[in-house]
Amino acid sequence: MQELIEKLKTEAGLTEEQAKQAIATIKNFVVEKFPMLEGAVNSVFGGE
Repeated sequence: MQELIEKLKTEAGLTEEQAKQAIATIKNFVVEKFPMLEGAVNSVFGGE
């Protein structure tokens, strides 16, 4: 996931904290809309 954080920082100009929050927001959105994918999402983004 660190690679994605670095990409968001570089390409979107986000801070470390903003990048982490963006990832958490996307993760939560996907799980909310597609609960059957929760295992896969947690595998990709890490379960918290």
